Amino acid sequence: MKVLALHSLRTAAVCGSVMLILAGCNKKADNSINYKSAINSYYSAHPSCLFSQPVQFPAQKTTSDQSSTAPYDALVDQGLLVRTTAEKKVFIVASKQVTNYDLSSTGRSAWTADTTEPGFGNFCYGHRSVSSLDSSTPTSSDAGATTQVSYHYSISDAPSWASAAETKNAFPNVASDLAGPQAASATLTNTANGWQVTTAPDGKTPASSADGKIVQ
Repeated sequence: MKVLALHSLRTAAVCGSVMLILAGCNKKADNSINYKSAINSYYSAHPSCLFSQPVQFPAQKTTSDQSSTAPYDALVDQGLLVRTTAEKKVFIVASKQVTNYDLSSTGRSAWTADTTEPGFGNFCYGHRSVSSLDSSTPTSSDAGATTQVSYHYSISDAPSWASAAETKNAFPNVASDLAGPQAASATLTNTANGWQVTTAPDGKTPASSADGKIVQ
């Protein structure tokens, strides 16, 4: 009887493991494994960057406008930009002090160019990754089903220039990103290719191609 009971327990354990593996392999199943995978896939294609929109270099700012120059000066401190000053004529008899910023050799290696807009780009410091799934709204495995997922994310292995106090002070989004797990939410839709992000944590809607697939 003991041998039979032990055999039954082993069989149940094996069957349970098989069910978990099958659930994980089914990209359309409504489970936390697929939700996490979908969000991480979105993040892998959308790195976290300093500026909310791509910027262009060389750039020129009014020297007296500290709110405008502060982010650039922080990047000068980290060796990503070089800075020069000059006089710029405003009217025939007037001028103002301006500061010119351009990428340094170090900055060029850290620069992520915008392929859609020549001359523009950003400084990206890592990819967010789901650290815990907190909740999801009821849904199903049917095509077109949606769910709202709440979770926490974190960023690891950020470069030293992003972790510097000067950068964090100039870019509050970097400070919050690197402070530890942060709360976020995203809307996921069950597609022909499995669960995918359709309303991103930043509120943007990923583009769709002509065949209806989500372009991550």
